[in-house]
Amino acid sequence: MNKMLENPDDEVNQSEAPLLEHLIELRTRLIYSFAAIAVLFVVCFFLAGEIYAVLLGPFVQAVGGSVEDVSLIYTAPQEAFFTELKVALFGAIFLAFPVLASQVYMFVAPGLYKRERSAFIPYLIATPVLFLIGGALVYFGVMPLAMRFFLSFEQSGAGQATIQNMTRVSEYLSLTMTLLLAFGLCFQLPVILTLLARAEIITADNLKSWRKYAVVAILTVAAFLTPPEPMTQIGLAVPVFLLYELSIFAVRFVERSRANREAASENDA
Repeated sequence: MNKMLENPDDEVNQSEAPLLEHLIELRTRLIYSFAAIAVLFVVCFFLAGEIYAVLLGPFVQAVGGSVEDVSLIYTAPQEAFFTELKVALFGAIFLAFPVLASQVYMFVAPGLYKRERSAFIPYLIATPVLFLIGGALVYFGVMPLAMRFFLSFEQSGAGQATIQNMTRVSEYLSLTMTLLLAFGLCFQLPVILTLLARAEIITADNLKSWRKYAVVAILTVAAFLTPPEPMTQIGLAVPVFLLYELSIFAVRFVERSRANREAASENDA
C-alpha cells in the first residue's frame, strides 16, 4: 500500500529531472546562438557599408554601369543609421546560420538513434545550400529583372514631364531582404516535405493528388511575398513548383528506402 502511495511522487520526480535537463540544454543552445549573432552583429555593423554595396549588385546590373551610377537617398535623419543596423542584423543572421544549425542539431541529437542522427545530417547540409541557391536566383536573376522593370518608368525628353527614380536606402534594403528571405525559405520545400515523409505524415501519392492545390498555394504565396509585379512573382512561383515536383521524387526515394529497411529487418527476424 505504501509503495502504491509513493509511486505518483516518484513518477513526478522522475519526469521533472529530464524536463529540467532539457530546459537547461535549450537555454545553453539559445545562449550560444544569440552570442554568435551578437558578435557577428558588431562585426557586420562596422562593415555595413561594404555589405550594402554588395546588396546593390542587382541595382548596378539593372542600370548597366558601375556602382557610381547608382544614386539612393534617405529622407529622415535617422534613416541611414537604422538601415545600417538592419544590414548588420541581416548579415549577422546570415553568417551565423551554420552556428544556429549546429546548435539545433546538438539539442536534438541526444534524443535520436545513431541511424537517425546520420539521416539528419543531410538535411543540415541541404538547408543552407537550398537557401543559397534561392538567394543566388534573386541576386543574379529576379532582382536585376525587377529593377529594370521599375526603372523603365523613368522618362525625360521634349514634351514630356521628367520622371526620375529616387530610391530610398531603406526601401531598397527592405525589397532586397524580402526577396532574399522569401526565395530562401520557399526553397526549403523539399527539406520540409521529405522530413514529413520520414515521419510518415505524407506520401508521394499525396503530393501527386495535391498538385493542383499546390499550384494555387504557390501562386498565392508568391503574390504575397513579392512586389505586385508579375516578373518577380513568376520568378518565385516557377522554381518553387519545380521543387515541388522534385520533392515527389525525393519522397518516393524515402518510401523505397523505408520499405527496403523493413524488408531487411523481416528477413533477419
